[in-house]
Parts: sequence; C-alpha cells; structure tokens
Amino acid sequence: MKPVYIINGFLDSGKTSFINYTLSQPYFRIRGTTLLILCEEGDEEYDKALIKENRVVKVLIENEEDLNPAKLLELDKQYKPERVIIEFNGMWNFKNFKMPMPWALEQQITMIDASTFVSYYTNMRSLLAEMLRKSELIIFNRCDGIKELSNFKRNVKAVNPGAEIVFEDKNGEVNEIMEEELPYDLKADIVELDSRGFGIWYLDSMDHPERYEGKTLRFTGQVMKHKDFRKNVFVPGRMAMTCCAEDMAFLGYLCEYDGAEALKDKDWVEVTAKVVSKTAPEYQNGSGPVLEAIEVKKTEKPENDVIDFNA
Repeated sequence: MKPVYIINGFLDSGKTSFINYTLSQPYFRIRGTTLLILCEEGDEEYDKALIKENRVVKVLIENEEDLNPAKLLELDKQYKPERVIIEFNGMWNFKNFKMPMPWALEQQITMIDASTFVSYYTNMRSLLAEMLRKSELIIFNRCDGIKELSNFKRNVKAVNPGAEIVFEDKNGEVNEIMEEELPYDLKADIVELDSRGFGIWYLDSMDHPERYEGKTLRFTGQVMKHKDFRKNVFVPGRMAMTCCAEDMAFLGYLCEYDGAEALKDKDWVEVTAKVVSKTAPEYQNGSGPVLEAIEVKKTEKPENDVIDFNA
C-alpha cells in the first residue's frame, strides 16, 4: 500500500509552510519520488531547492470533481511515487474525498490559523468538522495574544476527542490551559460539575488524567447501558452537540456501581463517584478513567440536558 499524507486547512492556514518544514526534516526523506498534490495555490511558495533535492513532483488539481480515484490512479501510473502528500483545499468537502485502492492514509493533519478560527468555526463549521474528524494532529498557529485557546481546544475536541492538539506562537509551543482556569474547584472535597463543567471535565481528563486521579465528582447524567457491559457497570453521561444540531455524541466514562442492574437505559441520575485510572474490559484499549460510585440516585432530567460546546 502507498502511504498518503493529507494536510488540511483553509487558505493561509500554514499548510505550505508546514509541508516545506516537514520535507526538510531528515526523518521524512526517502529515496524515491514524492507526489505532492496541490488543491489550491496559496500566497506562500514551495522551496524550489527543497523540492528538487527531495525528488518531489508537484501537480495542481484546481477543481474538486477532478480529485477522484480515477485521476489519482492516473497520476500514480504516470509518476510512480513512493508516497503521496495532498495539500487539501479547505473549501472542498472532505467527506466526498475518495482514494484509489493502492493508496492508504498514513497520517492526516489539520492546520488552523488561530487568528481566524472563530470566523471559520462560526460560518463554515460543517466544512471544518469534516477536516477535523479523522485528523491525528491539529496544529493551531499564530496564537500570539489570543486568550481563548482553551475554548478553541474544547471546540475541536468535541469533534475529534482523540486528536493531538498543538498551539504555537512565534516563540514555539503554547501551554493552552491551566488548572486554575477550569470552571470548577479541583481542591474541593467533592468537585461539583454543572452541564458545562461536565463537558469540560470529560475533554480535559483525556489530556490531563492526573488532575482527576482520586478526585470525587458529583454530576447529573443520563444512564447508558450495553448488553456486553458487566452487571455492575453503566455509563452516566450527556449528549453533546459537537458541530450542529444533527451532529451529536454521547460523552461519559464507565461507572462501577453495585446497583447498576436496577438502572434503566436513559434514566437520569445524580452520581457521586471517585475517579480512578484502571483496566476495564469495556475499554477497547484496556484501560481508562473509571468512576467508582459512592452514591447514585435517580433524579429529574435537567433543564439544559445537552452540552453545547459552541455556546
């Protein structure tokens, strides 16, 4: 299979700069030909010496309908590349993109200009979400002077919880969220999570599980059960709007509770539980945050039952 690297992002998001930098790194150099497919022409140009030195063949595809398996297979036969890099056009719907059978996605990276993120997120959210969904790495550049980075991270994590997110300013990588900025008190005996706090805790705990190890939380969530769960396990969580009203996801972690069998799917419960990182058969990778229930009691559906990361 031929490795394909896709670099996403809107115009002037830094895609060309990133590819230029990557091509210059010793770890990314190969003996064979690299096919570089450009889906738009930005203001920045590729380093001609770098292109020649790395045996890169550039091909411009200007129309979205021409980026199809037949055309890509034609280019593959013509240039016989060892690998392919695609600088994708952010105004094209990534959902429609298909690769020919001999090609395999090796890595997908999305570049974002932090200074224009709010505008694109507000006005072109569906296009942005399609680019973000399968990206392993998401890089926010031009972060100088921007204070909303923690909000940006939550917006992106809501669409792609597993992605690695990096923030950069002119001095390098930025540590975007500090513990004291969280909307709940981690020093409290019981950390109370409202609707917004639950969403922030869920996303932040993916990157900083050490912050919550051994902490006792209290929140209201909806019961989710599965036939393959152990009898004493359920997931208390919330539905979250990740992109738009039609794009929802259930967020929650496993909860071990001796009375789980008596709970019904979609019941609303108030949970008080201790957070512990441990191995659980319900987790595909074998381990993750588990809530050890101290108290679980049925309650009414809250007024704001859906988490909106766009609010």
